[in-house]
Amino acid sequence: MLPWVLRMRWLDLCFMHWAVPPAAVQATLPRGVQVETYAGKAYVAAVPFRMEDVAPRLTPAVPGLSAFPELNLRTYVRVNGHSGVWFYSLDVTQPLAAAMARRFFHLPYRQARMWVDRQGDVTRYASVRTDLRTGPGTFAAAYRPVGAPLPATPGSLEAWLTDRLHLFSADRAGRVYRGRIQHAPWPLRRAEAAVRVNTLAEPLGFTLAGEPHLLHADRLDVTAWWLERVL
Repeated sequence: MLPWVLRMRWLDLCFMHWAVPPAAVQATLPRGVQVETYAGKAYVAAVPFRMEDVAPRLTPAVPGLSAFPELNLRTYVRVNGHSGVWFYSLDVTQPLAAAMARRFFHLPYRQARMWVDRQGDVTRYASVRTDLRTGPGTFAAAYRPVGAPLPATPGSLEAWLTDRLHLFSADRAGRVYRGRIQHAPWPLRRAEAAVRVNTLAEPLGFTLAGEPHLLHADRLDVTAWWLERVL
């Protein structure tokens, strides 16, 4: 197996999941990509966090380029029998990182104006997308971890939502690719959140409303491999 090509660190991350009708999710996916469900439900997540130490293998982090906030909107899919994550949008403040991810990983990275602040255990997070190729998107929330560490036991909803070591993406011609990541088990805890604004899914034709399923992780170190075409 070829060595990994990219490293990164994810900080102050909150999974905010909403159940969405599977048919509504399937209607947003390209040919050959199938929505995956848990107990008959599809899930879409807004995931705010901070990136740090983002750099290619054997390359030092670069000030101003290797640390930035990221906010993604994702769901869960199967392609050729493999489970993974499908990203609808990934908002960041770093234009070079966004351009490289679009070029080499075919991911819908978009630039946004973003503000993040952590005081004690509370993270306050706000984002307004400025690159509108995937439509407008605004998000504002405050969140914090609560309770003891929460192991994601096999078969649990928590494991199903987070134990995802593959992502799928598609290029402009509709060719579908799979990327692999590797990391230690998620250091999960339950979370509390106040979501003030969330219009990220509106360009897809549905609204994320009601109380989300919440999980928090303080830090996770991740490595990633090049894509391989699967469709």
